Amino acid sequence: MLQESRLHRIRALLATLGHVSTERIIKELGVSRETARRDIIELEALGAARRVHGGLMSLTAEPEPPLMVRSEVRAREKRAIARAAARLLTPGQTLFIDAGSTTTMLAEELRTMSGLTIITNSLQAALKLSAAEEGEQLNNSIILLGGAMLAGAQETRGELTVAEIYRYRADVAMLSPTGVDSKNGASSFHPYEAAIARAMVHQAARSILLADHSKLGVSSRMQYARPEQIALLVTDSGAAGVQAFASLETVLPQVVVA
Repeated sequence: MLQESRLHRIRALLATLGHVSTERIIKELGVSRETARRDIIELEALGAARRVHGGLMSLTAEPEPPLMVRSEVRAREKRAIARAAARLLTPGQTLFIDAGSTTTMLAEELRTMSGLTIITNSLQAALKLSAAEEGEQLNNSIILLGGAMLAGAQETRGELTVAEIYRYRADVAMLSPTGVDSKNGASSFHPYEAAIARAMVHQAARSILLADHSKLGVSSRMQYARPEQIALLVTDSGAAGVQAFASLETVLPQVVVA
């Protein structure tokens, strides 16, 4: 593969993730470590990215695609993760769910369970959980967190949302990060997303991450949970082909592969 083509592909990864590790470049492009190193140096020289320990950080990182777009990407893997995550829960528990494509699928799975109290800032999750005929008894208690909303948003956010989270204590926080890394833990792109997830981690007895294999080894802009704050990671079978997976298995107390 010509260097021009390799640089284009690395730029595409940076635009999506904001940060790309050297290991990911090697895997995605099928190149040697030395070739990956030369491409990293070239991109920095071109002013397209900044070299950081273990890879590249985009100078013009773009946020994640909209939720409806993300829901269509790796949908099979996310559905498997959601089903595996639901099996970890028992009636009587209180849980936080943040806004994300995988946690929205989790909400669909939780409709078949009963006796849960589910607290979320995700409008889509709340709608999935409450989908029933008017007057019909719901299986679970659903609490939608208040807060600010922006045009096109499918979640509440801001200081009011964070303050509401601190009113509750939960058994479990189930979160869908932008990335999870053995050194930096769980992270999100947007500060407001990270603030909500951070509050949920603080107010829950256990934190469980739902992350498909594309998020493993990724560090986004805003860290919200250190590795030692993560009780369990649920990922998909594609994780076996990701080099970062082995280090995550080493530092996290438990990993479930759906």
